[in-house]
Amino acid sequence: FRVPWEDVMKMGMAHGHGASTSTHSFFRACSGKPIPPRSSRKNSRLWKTHSSKTTSTPDTSETLLTLPSSGASISIETVPSIDEIVQSEWDACAYPQDERTEKVPFLKHSFLAALESSKSVSRDEGWLPLHLVVKSENDGKLLGCSPLYMKGHSMGEYVFDQGWAQAFERAGGSYYPKLQSAVPFTPVTGSRLLVRGGLDEDDRKIVSSALARGLIACCHQYNVSSAHVTFCRGEEMATFRELGYMPRLGMQYHWENRRRGTEEKYASFKEFEMDLKQSRRKNVRQERKRPAKDGLRVFRATGDDIKPDQMADFYEMYVAQTEKKWGRDYLRREFFDEIYETMRDDILFVFAEQEGTGRLVAGAINFIGSPAPFCRKW
Repeated sequence: FRVPWEDVMKMGMAHGHGASTSTHSFFRACSGKPIPPRSSRKNSRLWKTHSSKTTSTPDTSETLLTLPSSGASISIETVPSIDEIVQSEWDACAYPQDERTEKVPFLKHSFLAALESSKSVSRDEGWLPLHLVVKSENDGKLLGCSPLYMKGHSMGEYVFDQGWAQAFERAGGSYYPKLQSAVPFTPVTGSRLLVRGGLDEDDRKIVSSALARGLIACCHQYNVSSAHVTFCRGEEMATFRELGYMPRLGMQYHWENRRRGTEEKYASFKEFEMDLKQSRRKNVRQERKRPAKDGLRVFRATGDDIKPDQMADFYEMYVAQTEKKWGRDYLRREFFDEIYETMRDDILFVFAEQEGTGRLVAGAINFIGSPAPFCRKW
């Protein structure tokens, strides 16, 4: 491991606060074991094919560490910052272009890097990066990865486990620190076992299993209470279940572009309106006319159409809205500056400005994914 042990100990001193679709999360309790001496923690490598021992995970086997298609050896290790991973390599796993998979922009290297470089995610904020990576021993190519953090609290996860923490500690345990595989502050379903595009199905299973086992190995290596995987895809359930993870099911409400009772999509917003009851259709139309009556212009901006001062204005809106709702502004100003530089083409703003003055009075930030955009803040 390359994460300083002192950082992990400091994490342990932090404390936590307090059409529908299922969301999938998993929990894996880990039995504690004596903390290994510092001399044994210098290497970031968890598993190595040519080693005669299995470290951290008792059921690791040689077959787990080779790809069926080629017999190539693989290894799994941790890195303390996503900047230690080449962007194109990470994105080849998180955002493969050669497969028909949903594209979730929050898994992109640039998004996670902005969280870290802005210090929105850091040890001091209770999120210590500890990303898992699987590499080929033959050429060092990244085959898989998983966004992973050592947590000193349960904030910013949108899956509330404070009750578990209290019960764990009443029983004499120490719930924090824990491991969390997630995208910070982002309750959006997406893969957590990210596998490089182009691998055949058998190879994908091996890499996915190696990542899931790596989470358990990290638990034992750091002597933490548990590993949590939140808002993962349903297709990953089998991999986690096989390794003894406990599933948790949640509920979210999603709007899908689909005519009621059919698989046919709406071709326009007007078609959607016509499917509503007359009273609701009337209300929607009146609401859409209201901004113009109040002297407001609603417009969209993406890519190079986004101006630096618009990003700055939106940050002020974000802070004001958070304070109004008694929330916490997890994202720092530097985060917005960073995504303006690196992710403009992935962002779609919707703004409302006063006619004549051009002063922005409201806005919403959307991240463009496939098959849908994701609205984050408004």
